[in-house]
Order: sequence, then structure tokens, then C-alpha cells
Amino acid sequence: MTKTNDKNILDSVMYGYTTQVPRLEDENRLLKQTVESLRNELEKYKETPFLVCEVREIFDKKAIIHLPNGNSFYVNISNDCDSINPGDSVLVEQKNLTIYKSVPSRKKYNVEKFVIIEKPTTQWSDVGGLDSQIQEVQEVIELPLKKPELFKQIGIEPPKGILLYGPPGTGKTLLAKAVAASTNSTFIEIVSSELVQKFIGEGAKLVKEIFQLAKEKAPSIVFIDELDALAAVRVDVGTSGEREVQRTLMQLLAEIDGFKALGNVKIIGCTNRKDILDPAILRPGRLDRLIKIQLPDKIAREQIFKIHTRSMSLEANVNFKSLNDKMDNFSGAEIRAICTEAGYFAIRQSRTKVSHKDFEKAITKVKQDENREGQDYMQMFG
Repeated sequence: MTKTNDKNILDSVMYGYTTQVPRLEDENRLLKQTVESLRNELEKYKETPFLVCEVREIFDKKAIIHLPNGNSFYVNISNDCDSINPGDSVLVEQKNLTIYKSVPSRKKYNVEKFVIIEKPTTQWSDVGGLDSQIQEVQEVIELPLKKPELFKQIGIEPPKGILLYGPPGTGKTLLAKAVAASTNSTFIEIVSSELVQKFIGEGAKLVKEIFQLAKEKAPSIVFIDELDALAAVRVDVGTSGEREVQRTLMQLLAEIDGFKALGNVKIIGCTNRKDILDPAILRPGRLDRLIKIQLPDKIAREQIFKIHTRSMSLEANVNFKSLNDKMDNFSGAEIRAICTEAGYFAIRQSRTKVSHKDFEKAITKVKQDENREGQDYMQMFG
């Protein structure tokens, strides 16, 4: 009886062990894979990172490379490195800067982070009170893009760009978008302050890539807002930051000069401070036509007011003439703000139509906001 029990117990143990072997083997295999994965991950942390540089020139098994910090070095090329050409991006070893391998060429910047690219839908009918300015923009920008053969027949070269200058909110950007829409052009908007970069040469390279993008998406209009931030009068002595701004400006001038006369890329500069612009940007052959955008007069204000109210639900008592008399020296942007504020006054009272009184309160509010901003400015800078 005892022997039988011992045998049963032994058989039971052996059977249990036998059934667990596959599971234990699977666990052991999984643990080995985990250990190997962790070991590989540790090796990655121990590896010395490579620098990404640009090849400038090649001499047999040596090359001149340009580092991101602006320095250039004459270095060796590894025997394992594939064929490389000037302009390629390569990986170099940190200690002696030997070229290890080439990497897929890429642009240093993603220019779309620095510009606004769109296909505007603004029509000429959306621009009020700027009839003479519209005619000039159409002659300089629209006509060469739509009918370049006319200029070939006459034998003249159309201007490469224009400068729109005047007080803020007077419709400079609106004009640029309207001509882009009328010519079915890609509208590339640049803020000049975004072109000023930290390291030497970065701003100039960014300008070059932006104009390359404009050529790729042609017909296109490059709209440079706040041009005075980049193209102010140059000085002989200044900080390194000011010298970098000048380098970027020189690249901009070079890009403008590089365009063909009948090319399908046009430039529109915009500024509130024409008086501080460098004469180099305004000379014939660059931004030839200077178009002043002034504050709207009484007739222009009426046109702008009707444009902004044409889709609004108005009560019959709205007197446009009376309201116009109260908006003296208002810009187009301020007139638009008045229409928006008047709509809010109606919404707050759950009305579906805007009354004359709503517009009067909106005019008062916009005037108060302007006066408050003026006082804050005087306290800060006065």
C-alpha cells in the first residue's frame, strides 16, 4: 500500500513538472528577449552621436564641411562613405570630424513654419475707397501675370514689386490678397521679424528658401509685412544682431534682383514707416512703385461701411450718413470693428437685427478703446 502511494505521488510530481516545461521554456525565451532588448538599448545610450554638417567642397578623399555653428573645417572622408557631392548633408564623427556617411538631403528649415501660404478669396469688390490704388496694383502686379505678352510686344520690363505704405488698418494686406485672388496666385505672407534668426547666415538661408518655395508654387505673390523691421536704413556700427539683419537684407535684395523681368513671382512690401526704409530696397528694379494708402475720406468710409454691412441684418432706421459723420479719421479696420461691435450689442439683447443705436454705441466704444491705447502708449514711451 505504501509503495503504491509513493508511486502515485511520484507520477503526479513528474506529470506536473512535465506539463510545466513548455510554459517555463516560453517564459525563459521571453526573458532572454527582454534582456537582449535592454542590452541593445543600453548600447545606444553609450554610442557617441554624430554631427550633421553640410559639404561645401570636395578634394579627392578630403572635404570642406560647414558646421551648424558657422565654422568650416577641412576633414577626411571615410572609406566606407558613399559618394557625396557639394551641398549634401553628411554625418561626421565628433572627435576628428571625419565624414562617416551621407544622409538624405533636406532643407535646413521648414519654411512653412515661417510663412503663411494660402489661396485668397478676397475680391476687388471687397476693397472699398481705394480705387486709384487698386488701378496701380492691377497695372504693376495683375497685368504682367495675366498678359505678359503685352510687355514683350512693347519691349519694356514690368516692375518686380511694389511697396504699400501708410497708417495701420488702411487695407494694405487686403489689396495684396485681392490681387493674388484675381490672378489665381499663391499668397505667401512673411512677417519680417520672423526672418531675423539667431545664428549667422540662418536668416539669409531662410530668405533663399522662401523664394525657392515661391518659384515652386508660381504664379505667386510674396507679401512681406512689417518691411521696416528688416529693411531699415543700415548703419556702419552696430551689434552682431544688427549685422545679421543686414546680411538677411542683402540676401533679400539679391533674391529680388535675381528674378527675371517677366517672371511669375511678384513681391509686395508693406510698412507703416516708409521714412526709415533703406534706399536700396526702394531703388528702380526692386520695389519700383510706391503706393500710399491713406486713411479713408468721407466717400471712402461710406463705401467701406457698406461693404462690411452688406451681409448684416439691419433695421430700417440705420442712417449711414449720420454714422459716417461720426467716424472721421477712422481706418477701414476700425470701421469693420464698429460693425462687429454693433452686432454684439444686438446679440446681447437677443435681437436678430442691428439698429442705428447699436452702431452709435459701437462707435463710442471703439473711440474709447483707441483713446485708452493712446494713453497707455504715452505712459510707456512718453
